[in-house]
Amino acid sequence: MGMDRITKRARLIYNPTSGREEMRRRLPDILQRLDLAGIETTAHATIGEGDATACAIDAVERGYDMIIAAGGDGTLYEVINGLAPLEKRPPLGILPVGTTNDFARAMNIPRNWSDACDLILGQHTRPIDLGLAGDRYFINIAGGGSLTELTYEVPIKLKTMIGQLAYYVKGLEKMTRLRPSELIIRADGIGEFHEEFMLFLIANSNSIGGMDKLAPNARIDDGLFDVLLVKRCNLAEFIRIASLAMRGEHMTDPHVVHFRTSQLEVTSPEYVQLNLDGELGGTLPCNFSVLPAHIEIFAAE
Repeated sequence: MGMDRITKRARLIYNPTSGREEMRRRLPDILQRLDLAGIETTAHATIGEGDATACAIDAVERGYDMIIAAGGDGTLYEVINGLAPLEKRPPLGILPVGTTNDFARAMNIPRNWSDACDLILGQHTRPIDLGLAGDRYFINIAGGGSLTELTYEVPIKLKTMIGQLAYYVKGLEKMTRLRPSELIIRADGIGEFHEEFMLFLIANSNSIGGMDKLAPNARIDDGLFDVLLVKRCNLAEFIRIASLAMRGEHMTDPHVVHFRTSQLEVTSPEYVQLNLDGELGGTLPCNFSVLPAHIEIFAAE
């Protein structure tokens, strides 16, 4: 037994209920695979909301060389919120075993657990931008408007906002609560908007609810958000815009405003809930800013 290879220590934070409990079955295989490659890994099964955040902070304090988040976008959101405020941020590996894995899809991280492990074993990292919304962080998307509030009430908990668009397009006729909100949006280098909007979306990456055509030019490492605003419209118009968005043909619609900025402030005289990476993220007013190259993740070369 030669002692020539350097052992690294990883903290694997996993959601045991993710994706039909795939992680429970795969855990021994994953630990063995990492261990054989010289990554000594301890595993923590999350118990309830906020636990993955606390565990990520604890892992950094305990000096782990890397963190691995195994679950869906919800688990990743919590881990990011643990790492982002810290000064020392070890690289992050992602095992996308959740029901929705928008971010992993945006980053071409394979769904297959062994292929995703191989990316971590390759130890090639790339820096990614994070979004800061008030005092919370997001990796994929922030949004708000009466449309996003519906998602907390619908029985199917569709995780990300626009994965819901598909659902809305099917169920829009039944939707009576489609109403605009008065928003004041001040965007750096762009200017101010003050009118009624159906919703606003602030995209950090280009895969939102499985719709990679929603913000097709959004890049995770360009230091900018892609912002989409949908102006006040009636139900028929909204269904039409939603259908266009499925095909990526919505950018030229007169109801859609699109711009890129590194910082914006959104306020409203009304009660407007925020959605961050598919999770409830407080209410307006809120200031949104890009944190460029804030975290390193293991990715393909």
